[in-house]
Amino acid sequence: MKVYLGEFEELVLLTIATLGNEAYGVSIQQDIETRCNRTISIGALHSTITRLEEKGFLKSWMGGATQERGGRSKRYYEITQAGKRAVSETKSLRDELWDLSKIKLSLK
Repeated sequence: MKVYLGEFEELVLLTIATLGNEAYGVSIQQDIETRCNRTISIGALHSTITRLEEKGFLKSWMGGATQERGGRSKRYYEITQAGKRAVSETKSLRDELWDLSKIKLSLK
């Protein structure tokens, strides 16, 4: 079954893969904002993360409580095999479309 990811879903999955063991809400938000030069709300991010978890593309766990967070724990995220497959299929589709569209997109 083909899976189609939205742009923001793809960004979130790739950012989590990039951050590795440091992938938690605020770090994901900051990384996307820095790389894309755009502001995203933490609510939009959490809605997307929840949707990706429900689809089986992410898994999460609670880290230990930290003093810097007033004794609260961080929720960490990791991309699953299904998530890796979804990102790979999305990249293949985009690559195919880019290759097919080169003539039409050429500035020459």
